[in-house]
Amino acid sequence: MDGDESEAVEKGTMAERGSWASSDAVRASMQANKSRDTKPELALRRAVHARGLRYRVAARPIKELRRTADLVFTKARVAVFLDGCFWHGCPEHHTVAVRNGGYWASKVERNRTRDVDTDQRLAEAGWAVVRVWEHEDPIQAAARVEKTVAEARRAQQRGPALPSDGSKSD
Repeated sequence: MDGDESEAVEKGTMAERGSWASSDAVRASMQANKSRDTKPELALRRAVHARGLRYRVAARPIKELRRTADLVFTKARVAVFLDGCFWHGCPEHHTVAVRNGGYWASKVERNRTRDVDTDQRLAEAGWAVVRVWEHEDPIQAAARVEKTVAEARRAQQRGPALPSDGSKSD
């Protein structure tokens, strides 16, 4: 292969170069998807804020864990994730991709597995997790968030539980 041919292969479409995208247009479309400040996320944040709750946005609940929650209540140790129906495989609204279906099915399954792992790791570290689907009513979701935060704050005020025999441990 001479220099002109190798240059042509390098400049080929994304699919020819082995990209995850099935075409240059798909790649551009996917890259334009926002990872935060989406309409459902903004609606949830407004509803939670209207209930008087204050939170951090797009933060890691555990600094060492490379997972970002949409809303984080650091003192109460509550992490809220707003999951997209396509990306996280909503049982009601998930659609199967027409192009590159095998890749996307695998991607969604990896996302779901990571979600379960995230929930487990946060729970082990003493965090409560609230998962909200993007199609859920933001007012109802905000009520769930408020309830979880209130329960977490009450649990913190009670302090650590006593051993089952009622004795104090040092």
